[in-house]
Amino acid sequence: MEQEKKKQLKYYNLMKALEQKISSGKIRPGDKLPSENVLSKEFEISRQTVRKALEILENKGLIIAKHGIGTFCAEPSRGKVPTKNIGVVTTYLSDYIFPRVIQGIDTVLNKQGYSILLKNTNNSRQAEASCLEELIKKNIDGLIIEPSKTQIFCRHIKLYEQLEESRIPYVFIQGCFSQMSDKPKVLMDDCKGGYLVTKHLISLGHKTIVGVFKADDMQGQKRHKGYVMALQEANIAYDPDKVVWFYTEDRMIHPYHQMKQMSQRYEQEPFDAVVCYNDQIAMAVIHALEEKGISVPKQVAVTGYDNSELGSSLRIPLTTIAHPQNKLGEMAAELLLKLINKELKVGDAGTTILIEPELVIRESSQSESISN
Repeated sequence: MEQEKKKQLKYYNLMKALEQKISSGKIRPGDKLPSENVLSKEFEISRQTVRKALEILENKGLIIAKHGIGTFCAEPSRGKVPTKNIGVVTTYLSDYIFPRVIQGIDTVLNKQGYSILLKNTNNSRQAEASCLEELIKKNIDGLIIEPSKTQIFCRHIKLYEQLEESRIPYVFIQGCFSQMSDKPKVLMDDCKGGYLVTKHLISLGHKTIVGVFKADDMQGQKRHKGYVMALQEANIAYDPDKVVWFYTEDRMIHPYHQMKQMSQRYEQEPFDAVVCYNDQIAMAVIHALEEKGISVPKQVAVTGYDNSELGSSLRIPLTTIAHPQNKLGEMAAELLLKLINKELKVGDAGTTILIEPELVIRESSQSESISN
């Protein structure tokens, strides 16, 4: 990791040094830049690292590479050449809500003649950095990105700074890093969503409500915050032992096993409802409960989040929070186009879009004891 940081700093330093010479007039329009070999020796870096710095400068419209001749300082009027390509980076591609989010993005961009370059990170910080580096080289016109593990401090901010220096606008979806909260974004109001599902359960008479939340993204933290707010409003004491936290890497195992353990203690430590981070987690929770002979929803009510097709097609359809999957993608694409066309700039009103959550009530929250 330390070696990778040093490598990144080397090409970034070379890029900034050449950029300063161009802006100060030491390198003038039409001047030929030193060869890769010369730059490699002067800065004591590899030719590959030199090439990376030159690619960024070319993307910014500051230099022109002429095959077989060399690299030259560009004329000031050259600017950035539009490619009609937009980078789209999501944590996952083919499952859950992601195909419809991507479909919404593509619908808007395709009408305006743009193509999308699609990448996924599997919610990995390292993969996110690699995707950004690759897309910066491709000279894209803009970027829509669902950042990975947004609750953890971002250590590749310089890549986003390179996007800005290259005049490539970007829009966050689903979450954003705390250091970049002023950047354009389209988010669900996850705090309110967590509040709504919890308040719904309380309104039905449930008082011992377990929460299952994701610890490494802002959605999980905000949904937990809404859960706490609803409990406090109803004068129900918050019990940290009734909250299960999980991480990206253990999402397929930890919630299920924790719920099995809580189910084994159900007679001694009963609970009557579970608020889940999303519909996928709710499915695992229901499976664990029913394996232990606890009936859903007769004994324990369960809620999800995202209103996925998975949740609506279960034997016991899930009470959940609606997620406007296509619409969120469309809104992100429309916002990005406004930034590209300079109808908006970073910091303007309208560059942060917060989508109101909507409660979808189904059978999974209707316990027999409440309905009788």
